[in-house]
Amino acid sequence: MPSSASPSIDHLEHLWRSLTELCAGLTEEEWKRPTGCPGWSVQDNVSHLVDYESRALGRPAPPGRGAVGAHLRNALGESNESGVEHRRGRAGAEILAELEEVTAARAAQLRRLTDVDLSDEVVTPAGPGTVATMLRLRVMDTWAHEQDIRRALDRPGHDRGPAVEEAVGHLAGFLPIIVAKRAGAPDGSVVVIEVDGVHRSAVEVVGGRGRAAEATDTWTVELVMPSTTFAALVGGRTDAPDDVVIRGDVELGRRIVDVLGFLP
Repeated sequence: MPSSASPSIDHLEHLWRSLTELCAGLTEEEWKRPTGCPGWSVQDNVSHLVDYESRALGRPAPPGRGAVGAHLRNALGESNESGVEHRRGRAGAEILAELEEVTAARAAQLRRLTDVDLSDEVVTPAGPGTVATMLRLRVMDTWAHEQDIRRALDRPGHDRGPAVEEAVGHLAGFLPIIVAKRAGAPDGSVVVIEVDGVHRSAVEVVGGRGRAAEATDTWTVELVMPSTTFAALVGGRTDAPDDVVIRGDVELGRRIVDVLGFLP
């Protein structure tokens, strides 16, 4: 029987509707406007999401065109770029129409998944996982690119709600390694990250390793920021706002902010 309890599928459908409404009626100049996602325009961000969901439907990948660019850092980035480059010569309205068609088909496909299907093992960009964890990653990626578009168009919004909570929660799962390994927080440190109105978590460092801890009012440093800033920083976006409030050990707080970007 198809699964009746998959919040990630609900959230993806909500995000696709939000993205479609955001992009409806854009001028061609707005479609081609650069975003803080390195090397990508508003249209490129949408093309990427279209490309991924199209491939997930089993449709053939676009022909390889030797993706290049200073913003490409690994094989995943090159793979993503091929689908984007394939659509760059088209009008934005065509990409929006493709988004609507592809996401409608994808939603129908996802609604047919059973609980057994959701537990199937797959390889995700973050390593081994299940279909369910891959869908959680898709929620994060879709929301992050919606926010890239919103910043470029100066149309803020969709910074709260269940889909945002799932996206931010997924990203927060990487904080222990960011705090301990990338920022080099010393043993005994307790770092609290407050994503305003959406998520609060803490990381304590023991033996050079970070681990989730109870988010209390006793900490070494506390960082408070909007959900949209958190997404931009973790994604390494060039237009990430400088609005993080740091309390406590400011030097450590700045180090953490500086190394938050880890997505490809």
